[in-house]
Amino acid sequence: MHCGKPLPEGSRRDRAYCDNKCRGLASYYRRKSGVPPPPRWQHPALTSDNPALRSAAAHAQQLGETNGWSPSLVRCAMDGLMAVLEDRPPGEPVRITEIRTRIPRHASSYRVAEVLADLDLLDDDSALTIRSWVDHRTSELPADFASDVRAWLLVLLDGDSRARPRSHTCLYVYFGRVRPLLENWAATRGHLREITVADVTTALAPLRGWQRRNAISGLRSLFRFAKKRGLIFANPTTRLKAEEIERNLLPMTDAEVLAVERTAVTPAQRLIVALAAVHAARATAIRHLTLNDLDLPNHRIAIAGHAQRLGELPHQTLLAWLDERRTLWPKTPNRHVLINAKTALGTRPVSAEYLKRHLLHQGIYLERIRGDRVLHEALTVGADPLHLALVFNLSHTTASRYATIAQDLLDDQIEQAAESQ
Repeated sequence: MHCGKPLPEGSRRDRAYCDNKCRGLASYYRRKSGVPPPPRWQHPALTSDNPALRSAAAHAQQLGETNGWSPSLVRCAMDGLMAVLEDRPPGEPVRITEIRTRIPRHASSYRVAEVLADLDLLDDDSALTIRSWVDHRTSELPADFASDVRAWLLVLLDGDSRARPRSHTCLYVYFGRVRPLLENWAATRGHLREITVADVTTALAPLRGWQRRNAISGLRSLFRFAKKRGLIFANPTTRLKAEEIERNLLPMTDAEVLAVERTAVTPAQRLIVALAAVHAARATAIRHLTLNDLDLPNHRIAIAGHAQRLGELPHQTLLAWLDERRTLWPKTPNRHVLINAKTALGTRPVSAEYLKRHLLHQGIYLERIRGDRVLHEALTVGADPLHLALVFNLSHTTASRYATIAQDLLDDQIEQAAESQ
């Protein structure tokens, strides 16, 4: 390709190939003879006849320079833009589902969608995913219940004039607890209106804890919807109440603390654990913590808008993580403290799955560490809910619950000391 040497005809063993020296020699002789170098290769999308594709490719190149994308990532994004814009009229939006099906496998659908969204050429039809899930899961139910349950889930998803839309997680939890009950009732019942209070009581009898609570919430929502739409004559869950689950929280043992110390070895893991163990930070607050919330010289931090003094352990772990963050992604535009290889190219926080992969899947329960910190504070300074609410930015209900647990533990200690005497 560089020296112009012809390839002899014949079998494969008779063919001659250029070596790596050929390109360097060609460049050397061009400079020696004063011949200008050939024009650098440009992606075909940058010189396309389609103005929309040409503009999108230029914007992808600009985003790559701003967000620190690698050259290969920029080229892959342009390949994806060519696949969806090359034969499309200028100004016509592109659906997200079309991006996922048409772009090459090596291209990132997220980066292609990001470029198109900046140019107002993206049609977000991602809601079709949850709707297709609703259609698929309800089609597996008995025919007498499928249509009513489907209408109920769609109202939960979209809301109506007197109800707000619920999250996708709410749909998954409600349907997951209600579905086995409906399948059992289908053997003897043909419609929701035939379900009685005795049927509901019998179905809930073997359930305990959060399974029972979630099942009650799902059944109440389903039959309330059916009553409102005139699908049933009487609501069998009218007097059914979700039982409160008592939290039996105890301080962490030395073995549990040692296990956390051995498991949390990376700077990111140690930072997350330190924020939960010292400041009782929630997982969402840790994910959304930004560099603007940190005042390292003055040892101050703002967690979920609540400013407080930064502890020594979080301060040291923050310095270690920020050093690694600066080494791995020196040009990232992301202002969030916790980032990974994916979010370093944009401005979004890490997902909840990031914390699960680094902590929960390793056997570290963040809520357990956070609860232990609040309980330790209550045991140290006294069971004062006002103090807990001010220090950890807790609601009055949560602070009172922790104070009650701490007071019970203190009373047990006093009784044990009196018996030993």
